Amino acid sequence: MDDPTTRPTVLIASYLEPEHIERIRAVDPRLHVVYEPDLLRPPRFPNDHIGQPRERTPEQERCWRELLSQADILFDFDHTHLADLPELAPNLRWIQATSAGIGQLVNQQGYSTRMPNTVLTTASGVHAQPLAEFCLMAILMFSKGLLRTLHDQANKHWQQYSVTDLAGRTLLIVGAGKIGQELARMAQALHMKVIGVKRSVAGVDPAALALDEVYALDSLPQLLPQAEYLVLITPHTPETERMIGAQELALLPDGAVLINIGRGALVDEPALIAALRAGRLGGAALDVFAQEPLPSDSPLWELPNVLVSPHSGGTSDRENERIVDLFCDNLRRWLDQQPLRNVFNPQTLY
Repeated sequence: MDDPTTRPTVLIASYLEPEHIERIRAVDPRLHVVYEPDLLRPPRFPNDHIGQPRERTPEQERCWRELLSQADILFDFDHTHLADLPELAPNLRWIQATSAGIGQLVNQQGYSTRMPNTVLTTASGVHAQPLAEFCLMAILMFSKGLLRTLHDQANKHWQQYSVTDLAGRTLLIVGAGKIGQELARMAQALHMKVIGVKRSVAGVDPAALALDEVYALDSLPQLLPQAEYLVLITPHTPETERMIGAQELALLPDGAVLINIGRGALVDEPALIAALRAGRLGGAALDVFAQEPLPSDSPLWELPNVLVSPHSGGTSDRENERIVDLFCDNLRRWLDQQPLRNVFNPQTLY
């Protein structure tokens, strides 16, 4: 960890509200916090960390590059200089990401080898509540036939039908981390049976994770036939790429529902479309896709048993507040030379 007697320069690389900048500055007088919103991409919606593309003037670009060269700590990746960030910011010792799933970005840009002395921390846990709520919404939506209700209402069609309830239904969560645990807690409140899958289960107490049972990833083929609701929350790694294909979909019970909030690469999308069209699956709620934005000619847009969400399941109007909470805590840890929270592991990619 850096010498706490120095005055590290903290550069904010994505838009934050003024009150959050003041919170960061108030952490410790040793911090030199730099925030130049006129040099950043303007947010497209509240708590947007990528922003709308903008052209800097030559003078603005020169100024921004100078700030990068002086930065010791970066809040968020600089989406205007992802490819050359290691060269433009050679003094970086730590980057606090605003996303939990940074593995593929870090891997594609080679940051782990190009910035070997830079610690990366993720926003793991920040989006647990909104993403768990998104999954719960989807589970309830399909169990209560909401898509049919909306279709009938739009067509002024009155026809009673039967739906189901969730007590005793089996939910399989692949990726029982912070989001999965929050979802499991909500599902147990609805009296569902909740099974979790984790990369490592040695010494894990299922009850401590709000799970009825917990298994390693290699048990997935034996678990899928029980999964009336299957939720994917794992990061995209070589181990998880296309982990759900035609063979796995065929193992699910008839009428099962697939919910994917992990990454689009976890699912063989053509196989998923085929299973939905054939009626094997009861439905799918998708927040992530193989290609984003989802192409306009994708059949997923028009399938009657699919919910398409534009990678917005984790958004919340309180997201910046929670990320800054995490960042401020990590700043105090940095200055006190204590271990940081959510340190990224380049081997596991999360």
